[in-house]
Amino acid sequence: MHVFIAGLMQGSRQDHLIDGQDYRERIAMALRSHLPEVKISDPYAMHPNSVDYDPDLVQETFISMTALAGEADLTIAYLPQASMGTAIEMWTAYHAGRYVIAVTPLAHNWVIKVTADEVLPDLDALLEWIESGRIARILSEGS
Repeated sequence: MHVFIAGLMQGSRQDHLIDGQDYRERIAMALRSHLPEVKISDPYAMHPNSVDYDPDLVQETFISMTALAGEADLTIAYLPQASMGTAIEMWTAYHAGRYVIAVTPLAHNWVIKVTADEVLPDLDALLEWIESGRIARILSEGS
């Protein structure tokens, strides 16, 4: 079982910073607690200094991370606001026939409507889903 954690990093920021990434660890901890065999791909954990990458490494990282979203069994996209990178990861997962869960208040956004199999309103709802075993069932049905 392979889960890709997509989500907001810079969003619409115009500075050289990123938004808080603690949601990633909360998701990963819940997944590991309820799915001990899960493989988790987290772009931030893999590339924590990506805002400092040179243009060539930015391109290489962007392409490899979007491809990885298409390889995972499930993509969880945390979007408290719009994120262009996450939208492309969702699009890639969708085109690969992978299951996509969007965690967002943006339920009327077309990218969400088209690519997400499930839309949950917030992180607490996602964590409840994981704890309830629904994600385990989704992953086992897909394999």
